[in-house]
Amino acid sequence: MLVVVAVMKAKAGMEQEMEKALREMIPKVEAEKGTLTYTLHRAKKEPGKFLMYEKYPDKEALKEHSSTPHFAELFGKIGPMLDGSPVIDMYEDLVGIKEKK
Repeated sequence: MLVVVAVMKAKAGMEQEMEKALREMIPKVEAEKGTLTYTLHRAKKEPGKFLMYEKYPDKEALKEHSSTPHFAELFGKIGPMLDGSPVIDMYEDLVGIKEKK
């Protein structure tokens, strides 16, 4: 498994607009076969800071996600709203528990 953690910060005054653009991405990504998890988070102490937690079975699925039209559209939208560059890190699963319902 491949996990991607992306942290993005909105410019002052653009927090709600950025959140809206990021939220709109969720149903588009949900239709992708290879994306296992795609969850948007907002920092409690810094409302303009967002974290996207993504999970893919392999690099090919991540590449497929990254080459979709909606991915390019998202970064076209949020590019002017970003306060600095996104910080994107990749991880591999080691051990954990499944989400409880």
